[in-house]
Order: sequence, then C-alpha cells, then structure tokens
Amino acid sequence: MVDDSTPDLSLLARLQRQLLAEMGSMRDDMAVLTAIVMREDGTLSALLTEVRAIHSQHSRLADRVRDLEQQA
Repeated sequence: MVDDSTPDLSLLARLQRQLLAEMGSMRDDMAVLTAIVMREDGTLSALLTEVRAIHSQHSRLADRVRDLEQQA
C-alpha cells in the first residue's frame, strides 16, 4: 500500500521546475527594475550637471551686468 503523504520524485521534480520558473521570472523583474533605477539615476545626474551649468551662466551674466553698472 502506498502512503499518499509521502512525496514521490515526480512531485518533487514538478515543484522544483515551478520554483525555477518563478525564480527566473523574479530575476527578469529585478533586471527591469534595476534598468529603470539606473535610467533615473542617469537622468538625475544629467539634471544636476545642467543646473550647475545654468548657475555658472547666471553668475557670468551677473558679473557682466555689475561691470556695466560700474562703468555707468
């Protein structure tokens, strides 16, 4: 007589395949989310560079205006 509570090899193999499929899906999800975060990080870095350039441009313009006011 076979005990129904004892798992057989086919059940273990099926469960292992299911776990591997789920892990693969999670790995794909993680790769996508990592790519999104990296893209956002790059966007923020570019924005910081742009703000610094605008600040520098504004400072030079303020210096030119100050020089013109002193000449007048």
